Amino acid sequence: MLDQSLTLSATAPAIATEGLTKRFGDVAAVDGVDLCVPAGSVYGFLGPNGSGKTTTIRMLLGLISPSSGSWSLLGRDMPAASERTLPQVGALVEGPAFYPWLSGWDNLARFDAAGADGQRASRAQRVDTALGRVGLTAAARKKYRAYSLGMRQRLGLAAALLRPRRLLVLDEPTNGMDPQGTREIRNLVRDLASDGTTVFLSSHLLSEVEQVCTHAGVMSGGRLLAQGTLAELRSAGDARLRVEVDDPGRALAVLSGLGLDDIGVEGAHVSARMHPGGADAARCCRELVQGGVSVSMLTTDRPSLEELFVALTGEGFDVAR
Repeated sequence: MLDQSLTLSATAPAIATEGLTKRFGDVAAVDGVDLCVPAGSVYGFLGPNGSGKTTTIRMLLGLISPSSGSWSLLGRDMPAASERTLPQVGALVEGPAFYPWLSGWDNLARFDAAGADGQRASRAQRVDTALGRVGLTAAARKKYRAYSLGMRQRLGLAAALLRPRRLLVLDEPTNGMDPQGTREIRNLVRDLASDGTTVFLSSHLLSEVEQVCTHAGVMSGGRLLAQGTLAELRSAGDARLRVEVDDPGRALAVLSGLGLDDIGVEGAHVSARMHPGGADAARCCRELVQGGVSVSMLTTDRPSLEELFVALTGEGFDVAR
């Protein structure tokens, strides 16, 4: 008979929280967070310094206990299902810790030996494969103390990939990496997602998130301000209409009458901010033409993820977390 809990875990969100809260004294580091990370997604977890990202991750993995709220991983309620669920979860949180006097290969071998199921006969193959996936084959026998910061991050990621994982939780995985290393990790994340692994990725690199993530959530002050697909998040922000016309003065009057604001004029080009639920680009074009304005070019620009972040939090993105 099919285990109904396994059926649930295959269709439920990879991560779900309800009112997840962590207080340190009177300070709420994480305040009532409701995450929903779809299975198979690459979810970018964004936020400035002190926003509560790492604290949230530590609660998800059972490293610290929440003050209130509940959460599930892979469709199973936590922490009750930790023993069954966590072996299917790989994680890299706040930088890896390994024995400095051992090589990268030997560190991974010892890490693998701590697994509950042993599988000693295939250990060497797993270690070699994991090192190859993160680009550390050439440095496999080098002492960990001689690794650069980027190499240490790679080794931590390799440790998370030693066994098949249905969920990967990565906290700043490209920290300390050069552009080539960042590209390699980006491609690795894509490969993992294409194989069905859900990746929960905390990062300060907004451009990287936009290139690799399918979904994102924005944290600030311990609260989750917004989440959804990247397209949904961008569409929630104000788009900007840009038109090239023969009569900028008349175009300005028409667009103002349609409720557009923040209107700028530069030569024959007019730009204005559009609002969700207001006049769309098609109506703007129609009203301009009916108003006697000749339109030779019309485009709309959706806000970037960085612009959305600034609009939500009221601050620039800090590279520290």
